[in-house]
Amino acid sequence: MTSSQRLPASLTPLDAAVATLLDGADAVAPAELALADALRCVAAEMPPLKAYPERDTASVDGYALCARDLVGASSYSPLPLMAVPVWVEAGEAIPDGCDCVLDSDSVDVSGPMPQVLAEAIPGQGVRRAGSDIAAGRFVVEAGQHVRPRDLLMARAAGLQHLNVRRPRVRVVNIPGSDVTADLIAESARAIGAATTSFTAAGRDAGSIGAALDGRSCDLLLSVGGSGVGRTDAAVTALASRGEVLAHGIALQPGRTSAIGRIGKTPVVVLPGAPDQALAAWWTLALPVLDRLSVHRRRETVNLPLARKIASQVGIAEIVLVERKQDMWSTLAVGELSLEAIARAEAWLAVPGGSEGFAAGRPVDAYMLRE
Repeated sequence: MTSSQRLPASLTPLDAAVATLLDGADAVAPAELALADALRCVAAEMPPLKAYPERDTASVDGYALCARDLVGASSYSPLPLMAVPVWVEAGEAIPDGCDCVLDSDSVDVSGPMPQVLAEAIPGQGVRRAGSDIAAGRFVVEAGQHVRPRDLLMARAAGLQHLNVRRPRVRVVNIPGSDVTADLIAESARAIGAATTSFTAAGRDAGSIGAALDGRSCDLLLSVGGSGVGRTDAAVTALASRGEVLAHGIALQPGRTSAIGRIGKTPVVVLPGAPDQALAAWWTLALPVLDRLSVHRRRETVNLPLARKIASQVGIAEIVLVERKQDMWSTLAVGELSLEAIARAEAWLAVPGGSEGFAAGRPVDAYMLRE
């Protein structure tokens, strides 16, 4: 075993580490953001919407009429009108007293007296008030991520801003961990966090400590240098700036992860290897972001396992899965290749107190794709 593979002397159970990390973590205040900036952010509480459209509108171009006045009209028995009916374009409000729209071929206005050549039913050619958005609905429920289709509804309702919670995440790259640091920063941005990246000037404790600024963020993540080797100084740097709450988590992969706090800002020290960093991101960092966003909900899907998952007791193991024939098929357990990470549709963690899950057992897995 090389020095870079050495582990901390003891391991903290994952659930205990998460509980310690969340202790004292406060929700960020809601903020009003322009619609484009709110995309992927976590929705906060918002007032209910008015009905849209507010009135009955035309869904086609044509003449606005009242259906009950057209009973019996046909090309063989035209119905004469006293005046040319009102013409409406699609999207325009239907005049009072009208409840249908007939196309131009159904109304003859060429002669001295307009004639209707077809019957209609109430609502024909009409978009009813509230048919797109019912009164009292919300653009997006609090705790859900804002999606492009939510912005469609917001724009249709005439909104220019949305109320969201957007935690600030600072990602510190320890030199040599560039690829993994980019992965973590991109993962944070993908869920709507306001993310900034910074590279430490060196791998020594002084350089890393100078980059660990917890004042301008709600969650501080450092990537790389989390082990106990000669060039691993991230945990020492954290100790110099704040408090190390635990170093060494009973998590596979990701055992050399650490957690701490600088002032009131929670800190997660992630290993430099992509699979280990992702494991720590999923199990340690994301619960903090859930707490900072108050109601943030991560999508899970419950399916039975296609085959047994065996796990060692005392270590929480990450499992990557993909869906096959309405079952979860295992891609990797504990050791996560880049190919498995790229293919995976979801992940789950086997608790440290479990020996695994039997084939056919339904399990919840956190979705990695929408």
